[in-house]
Amino acid sequence: MGMMLPLRKKAIRLLPRASVRNVHIGRAKHISAKEAASLIKSGDWVDYGITHGQPDVFDEALACRRGELSRVKIRSCISLRPRAVLEQDATGAHFTMFSWHYSGYDRRKADKGIVHYIPVNLGEIPDYYRQNVPPVDVAVLKVRPKDANGYYNMGGTGLWQPAIVEVARKLIVEVNEQLPLAHHKSCAIHESQVDFVIDGDGASPVELPETPVTDVDAAVGRLVTAQIPDGACIQVGIGGMPNAVCSTLLDSDVKDLGIQTEMLTDSMVDLVLSGKVTGANKAIDRGRHVYSFALGGRKLYAALDDNPDFCCRPVEQTNMPHLIMRNDKVVSINNTTQIDLSGQAASESDGMRHISGTGGQLQFVRGAYASEGGKSFICLASTFEKGSVRKSRIVLNLTLGNTVTTPRSDTMYVVTEYGCVNLKGQSLADRARLLISIAHPDFREGLEREARHAGLVPKSYW
Repeated sequence: MGMMLPLRKKAIRLLPRASVRNVHIGRAKHISAKEAASLIKSGDWVDYGITHGQPDVFDEALACRRGELSRVKIRSCISLRPRAVLEQDATGAHFTMFSWHYSGYDRRKADKGIVHYIPVNLGEIPDYYRQNVPPVDVAVLKVRPKDANGYYNMGGTGLWQPAIVEVARKLIVEVNEQLPLAHHKSCAIHESQVDFVIDGDGASPVELPETPVTDVDAAVGRLVTAQIPDGACIQVGIGGMPNAVCSTLLDSDVKDLGIQTEMLTDSMVDLVLSGKVTGANKAIDRGRHVYSFALGGRKLYAALDDNPDFCCRPVEQTNMPHLIMRNDKVVSINNTTQIDLSGQAASESDGMRHISGTGGQLQFVRGAYASEGGKSFICLASTFEKGSVRKSRIVLNLTLGNTVTTPRSDTMYVVTEYGCVNLKGQSLADRARLLISIAHPDFREGLEREARHAGLVPKSYW
């Protein structure tokens, strides 16, 4: 595959120096969670960080102040536990949460109107903090205890937390010794950057259950694995299908894989432990397994804990296409929920109801294609059940209101259990023909008829 036109790095414009938090000399003050919550004022923007970085003890203390506060706006991402500020303020009269990406819990609260999605490309979020979004009045992040050199560690959650630390007017850390110790300087917060320290509850990181691999997932996994060469550098999204690809790779002859991914999963750690992943052919971070956040089970957290082979970089270093493409043979593997006959992939909503988020899907699709010898795969089951009715995920037109995550011009390989097709360079009529060929057989005739009726495909194509 030839390479696209070079992707230029977007200049990062930092806020004026006076707008960035001042580093103070001396130790941060150790206070109670109640005292920390008393620092929040009505109208403040508070940042809770991401996944395991979200505070729990502080959250409970802040919720207890709901009667004293109004218009407190909280940014977060992928809440893994119920948030007390939402549970104790069911109407959003005092607290409103804004999320960069929904978990199942966030989605349920969004249905109630108290969580709101912020559209993003995930790798750009650090820049949003530096120049676009309202300033962070108070940031509260969960960290490991301070080490002998005065550094707190973010525990396997990099993403944009370093940017939050950089710009927050006040920084509070909630200490929890159960977080894994992540390697990379961006995961370290020096005590001179911290204003206040509170004790956490010592709870273990939330373990994400492994998604069971279905027969459909396994069929998709085999089709994708057949396209992955030795020495490929992989990015794997969340879900059964990406896990199935990793499982199939374990049983394949493919060797010397590398990892540069947004999310590090259990199935990717299995590849590392098996010796399938060595990173030997990577152009950058050779021999290291690069991720921006880790989410999975105990085996995952144990594998990366104080292990320098795993490198937790901020998301602008893992997800930006002009950096992804520096490695050759990048392979991105992601899910979608619906795709139309032109190749538009809708991966984050069900009509107007938001489900998850854009995440890094589009950036990895673009970065993989720009990589020499790179490939991107959008995976989906051919059908789904709604009530007792089976429906096709390959459709003439997307569901009204569905958000396009990957535009048709970016879509490369599309994979269902019935086949794998490459849409790059194909006309609209040929795209429709190819996508119908991998739809469930029960829906192919209807899709052909719809495509002809809409004028998308001439009769001469069949």
